[in-house]
Amino acid sequence: MSMDLHSQDAIDQLQALIQKVVDKDPFLQTTFQNVHQGYVTQNLTRFLKARDWDPSKAYQMVYIIYYIYQYSFLLIVFGSLLLMSLISPSCFQLLDCLNWRVQNQIDNILSKPILPADLYRTIRDSQLIGVSGYTREGLPVFAIGAGLSTFDKASVHYYVQSHIQINEYRDRVVLPSASKKHGRPITTCVKVLDMTGLKLSALNKIKLLTIISSIDDQNYPEKSHTYYIVNAPYVFSACWKVVKPLLQERTRRKVQVLPGCGRDELLKIMDYPSLPHFCRKEGSGSSRHLEGGNKNCYSLDHPFHQQLYNYINQQARLHEVVAPIKQGSFHVEFPEPPDVDTRIAKTIESEFDGLTLNGDKEQLNNCTGRQA
Repeated sequence: MSMDLHSQDAIDQLQALIQKVVDKDPFLQTTFQNVHQGYVTQNLTRFLKARDWDPSKAYQMVYIIYYIYQYSFLLIVFGSLLLMSLISPSCFQLLDCLNWRVQNQIDNILSKPILPADLYRTIRDSQLIGVSGYTREGLPVFAIGAGLSTFDKASVHYYVQSHIQINEYRDRVVLPSASKKHGRPITTCVKVLDMTGLKLSALNKIKLLTIISSIDDQNYPEKSHTYYIVNAPYVFSACWKVVKPLLQERTRRKVQVLPGCGRDELLKIMDYPSLPHFCRKEGSGSSRHLEGGNKNCYSLDHPFHQQLYNYINQQARLHEVVAPIKQGSFHVEFPEPPDVDTRIAKTIESEFDGLTLNGDKEQLNNCTGRQA
């Protein structure tokens, strides 16, 4: 939506609503500053975009949970995308986002390292995400191993902590640095999701993925400019046909399913050095150890993760004067996944029943080598 009089009026209304509250509370002022990083208009805009430019809805952030039962692996693919698809009756104010930050000390989460270091490395090996470079417009490129992330080496709290730390580092360090370099506000990123290894057997990840997606939808809306899907197996093609009609038009426009590893299409918006390692040649696929640490952006040895790791430890040393560093996860309050919506589950299940090979769903699960 262009910045017309209507949208500017919506921004002014939302800013007036929020300012009345945060001006009375120094803690809310601090956390609001960490959210907008000097770009108030741009950050109010992303909340408004997520709520169809309705100031009251943006102020009263809609909490949307997309219920999936047997095919919860879709949450791996779309993350918070699916949470923007269906509206539930539960609503929370935008102010709740700021209160959540204050109550859970999110402003201090970048000074809470995950210890010991070996545990952090195993989390990086099982929660596959990294920054491979930047687009020509200056947007950071986040690579996500949706198919091969196992989330099975630590407790839910550690993975949630790691996820929020990457969000906060993106918003407080990566995006402001990109904005400064290019001389204009850069407040979003692009995400390249690698579907290699995606199987129906990912059902055991439903709770964690719902939690992470809920946190993003409530507290980090509209941070992704485009989602590029690459290395998509047959099972993804099947589920995309089911999910696509359920997405809002605004959300559908953000998702692009690219052929193969997506190299040729991605090179239209970024230079070769910024390509994620799994997009660099046809058939390369995704692997935790596919290439050396400097090329595999998931690896703790990659420059992005080294910078993030060093930044967190530096902040921890600064705070150590006040309180010693302790081992253990940084607990953040998050909503428990809701009860299953059986009607939606049955609809999705019936669609997949029609795709079953000889009535055997396990065969569909084994079709991950076939490209969409």
